[in-house]
Amino acid sequence: MGIGTGIFLIVVGAVLAFAIAPDTWEVVNLNIVGYICIGAGLLALILGLVQNRQRAHTSHTVERYDDRRQPPPA
Repeated sequence: MGIGTGIFLIVVGAVLAFAIAPDTWEVVNLNIVGYICIGAGLLALILGLVQNRQRAHTSHTVERYDDRRQPPPA
């Protein structure tokens, strides 16, 4: 899950938690499902930001071997 997935879960959770009346569906409490989606979205957003920070602080080294012999021209 990345940053986009986290933002999507936060938006869907906010719609479920705040925009839908609590008495619309009696099988499942949609307000609680919304709060769970918001929590999962925040977790995904934080993990995505941590992963991007780790990717930004990596360094790559390229080793050159100057003493290699070139093949003779054909």
